[in-house]
Amino acid sequence: MNVDLYTASGSKKGTLSLPASLFEAPIKKDLMHQALIRQQSNRRLGIAHAKTRGEVVGSTKKVYAQKHTGRARRGPIRSPLLRGGGKAFGPRNNANFIKDMPKSMRRAALLSCFSQKAKDGAIIGLESYPDTMKTKEAMSLLKKLPVQIGRRILLVSAEPEKNIHLSTRNIPNVTVVYAAYLNPEDVLVSRHIIFLEAAVKKAEQLWGAVKERAPKASKVTVIKESTGEKTQKKQTIQKKPASAKATAGRQKSSAPSKSKKSFESSASSVSSKS
Repeated sequence: MNVDLYTASGSKKGTLSLPASLFEAPIKKDLMHQALIRQQSNRRLGIAHAKTRGEVVGSTKKVYAQKHTGRARRGPIRSPLLRGGGKAFGPRNNANFIKDMPKSMRRAALLSCFSQKAKDGAIIGLESYPDTMKTKEAMSLLKKLPVQIGRRILLVSAEPEKNIHLSTRNIPNVTVVYAAYLNPEDVLVSRHIIFLEAAVKKAEQLWGAVKERAPKASKVTVIKESTGEKTQKKQTIQKKPASAKATAGRQKSSAPSKSKKSFESSASSVSSKS
C-alpha cells in the first residue's frame, strides 16, 4: 500500500510504501474494541468513595430507649437510615478496574487499527521534520498538509525528538507519539496520522515481524517398505560422567564382601576333607 509523501516544507515529493505486515492485516473490530476498553480501564482510578457507618463522625449513643416510647426502634445517629449517616452499599476507593490481555491479542488489535486507518485513507507520510522549535512554523507546515486543522492529528516519530515535541505541544488536538509507544486508543481517535519515514521502518521492526519459536523435539516415525512395521526413534540424552565417589561406591558394591569370601573358603575346605 502506498500513501502520499511530503517534504519538511510541505510540498509533495512522491509516495511512501507501507509494509503489508502492518497495514494490510485482517481487521478484527471485536478485538480492537476489547483492546480499547482494556487500555481505558487500566487508566481508570477508583476515586469514588462513600463512608460507611463506621467512618462517619458522630456519636454511637442510642438515640432513645428501646421500649416504652411508642416509637420505632432506633440505634445511633450514624445509622444508614438517618440523614447524615453512613452509606450502606456505596462505592469504595479500593475498586480494581485492571484488565489483562494476552500479548498476541494486543499485537493483533494494534495491527487491526493500523489496517483500518490505512483503509480509511487517514495516513500520510512525512520525509523529515524541520530542525526549528517554533509553534508558528509547525502550524504553517500542518496547513500545507492535507489535514483538517482542529481535528485530532497524530504525529509518529521513530525516536524522541525535542524539536517535534516542543513545537507542537501548544497546538490543540495534535499529539506526538513514538513508534514504540503506539497504542490502539491514539490510533483510533485520530482523524489524521502523519508517519515520519523513519518511523515506518521503526514500527515495522517492532510490530511487523513475529519471532519464530524453535520447534520442539518430537518422535520420528519411520515406516519400513518391506515389512510395513513402524519404528520410533527417540531423542538420545547424553548422561553426565559419573564422579569419582560414585564410581568408587559402585566398585565396592560389585566386589564380594568379606563374609561371603570366608563362607566360600570354609565350604571349599569341607569339600576337600570329604
